[in-house]
Amino acid sequence: MAEVFFNGGAGRLEGRFHKSENPRAPLVLILHPHPAQGGTMNNRVTYAMFQAFVNMGFSVLRFNFRGVGNSQGEIDGTGVGELADAIIALDWLQNIDSESSVCWIAGYSFGAWIAAQLLMRRPEIKGFVFVSPPADAYSFDFLTPCPASGLIIQGGKDTIVSESSVSMLAEQLSNHRYLRVEYKVIPNADHVYSKHLNEVQEIITKLVPELKGRPRKVVKKNKNALISNEDY
Repeated sequence: MAEVFFNGGAGRLEGRFHKSENPRAPLVLILHPHPAQGGTMNNRVTYAMFQAFVNMGFSVLRFNFRGVGNSQGEIDGTGVGELADAIIALDWLQNIDSESSVCWIAGYSFGAWIAAQLLMRRPEIKGFVFVSPPADAYSFDFLTPCPASGLIIQGGKDTIVSESSVSMLAEQLSNHRYLRVEYKVIPNADHVYSKHLNEVQEIITKLVPELKGRPRKVVKKNKNALISNEDY
């Protein structure tokens, strides 16, 4: 994993990049939670997502939005600046790994909302992973129809993002006959997935390879998953 810097609209952006040994490996960009609420690329859930994609052989980039960590500029927090940063980060990732033809997007909490907007703007993105997408705080109506298959993970005891709102989002995104949207609930997990980060990794590692295959219309809610009792 290498420390990287690239130029953004508000100054230099700081990231961490893992390059797969396979030059044609799929790419994924991972976006962190709200910067004004302490979200960084080193957030534990964001890092767990990063590691899951590394383990699957992806080339993976996570980075700090403007004003966070060693990224220059001031925190925006409205989503406009963060989306601009994400677009530039994706461009950087695709340029540095130009032999790859497959790209994914992933985000946690606020980062999932930014990831969803990027998904609608970049047709080369073939799949997504949203962890705790804040469907009761931000509108995801722009994702109708959803352009790609993907995975949504939610904590059953999340008091920040309601499970019911995320369940409705999953149903909304599944209304396409050629797409597959998997919805997984970790029953005892809160918003920060305390003692359930291994479970987040396991779900991503199991389902993303399946979603890369032939899509089919299905929404699955798993409330009986085995829960890890160990922190990541």
